[in-house]
Amino acid sequence: MLIVTGATGHLGSLTVDRLLERVPADRVGVSVRDAGAAAGLARRGVRVREGDFTEPGTLKHAFEGAERVLVVSAAIRGAGAAAANRAAVDAAREAGARHIVYTSHQAASPVSLFPPQRVHAATEEHLVRQGVPCTALRNGFYASTLGYYIGSALETGTLAVPQDGPVSWTAHEDLAEAAAIALAGDGALDGVTPPLTAAHALDFAEVAGVLGRVTGRTVTRVVVDDDEWMSAAVAGGMPRAAAEFTLAMFAASRNGEFAVTDPTLETVIGRPARTVHEVLGDLVRSR
Repeated sequence: MLIVTGATGHLGSLTVDRLLERVPADRVGVSVRDAGAAAGLARRGVRVREGDFTEPGTLKHAFEGAERVLVVSAAIRGAGAAAANRAAVDAAREAGARHIVYTSHQAASPVSLFPPQRVHAATEEHLVRQGVPCTALRNGFYASTLGYYIGSALETGTLAVPQDGPVSWTAHEDLAEAAAIALAGDGALDGVTPPLTAAHALDFAEVAGVLGRVTGRTVTRVVVDDDEWMSAAVAGGMPRAAAEFTLAMFAASRNGEFAVTDPTLETVIGRPARTVHEVLGDLVRSR
């Protein structure tokens, strides 16, 4: 049984779709917090069981019979994230999985300025210590994140965000395909992978230019002071913790943490990775 965790999340659901193109549905299982949300997968013949990283006792049943497990990193913040990821890795090992795959990040490092990268680094270290064959997918920064920033730019023609640096914005669709390939077990991705990124890294000035070409309008990138941006974000209703989290991403990007690109992703999926222009086109059309 090939088990995918977090199958109702964007990356997890796309990975299941790509996996079902490669293996029969009766070989695929998913671990989700709410089985009702995965009813569509059950109708397709996928085994659906409830399991929650934050309640490790639920994972034994969810991972039963696992040959290989994809642990999609917990979508939570703070100290609980590392503990949740470790619980999922441990449960996969205890279930007898012969290979464990984990969705890490291209900038995983214990000294990153962006807290999730420190969580990924700790989880990678824990994963390697288990003595089970494993893969840590060092995914590029999710390009869909740009959707959080373009709304006001589409209304005002101004993309006003803190100082940043180049980011190798990478599409979920491409990363899901790589994850499915890793989980299916053809040996293409083993161990801690090189950065799995799109071909180019763009800063927000370049993103503004691409957005302008997508919409046919002029979009101007404006640099906002960190404190000014924080105050405006909180005044606009963003929780302070979320604003601090976002600002840390900008600090890490201008420190060069996300500027790396690598050909491995395109080699593994056998085609060019999706571009920021394509992703922004989809985001604009979906609004």
